[in-house]
Amino acid sequence: MPRFFTLSEAESLLPEVRRLLDTLITSKNDYEESSAEIDGIKQRIALLGGVTGPGDRAVQLRARKDNSARALKSSFERIEEIGCQIKDLDTGLVDFPTLYHDQEVYLCWKLGEPTISYWHHVSDGFAGRRAIDSEFLAHHRAD
Repeated sequence: MPRFFTLSEAESLLPEVRRLLDTLITSKNDYEESSAEIDGIKQRIALLGGVTGPGDRAVQLRARKDNSARALKSSFERIEEIGCQIKDLDTGLVDFPTLYHDQEVYLCWKLGEPTISYWHHVSDGFAGRRAIDSEFLAHHRAD
């Protein structure tokens, strides 16, 4: 069962969520860069008929890739513990489940936004974001 947040609860978590997103984005980039460079080394070795290439660099890259994978796993696990949902890591899009008129909806926040100012129905996604207004505030809760 998902955790439901009030707007103030979700906003109080934004500093930690921002930090985790920064770690996730950096770790993802490091992982992808390391993987690409390792693949390039493997291709060069294959083209040279199996002659080994820069062993030290490959070891460094493998360690960087492994460290990035651990950081990704740890940060994703922490996001899961918090109860929010990453919808798009590349743009830093995060949803916080809440209840509005007794239906599950999402408080929607994107990296770079100072506060949570939008919500949307579960089926609408980012394209259906609506501004949080007084009517929404009066009828949303975290039961």
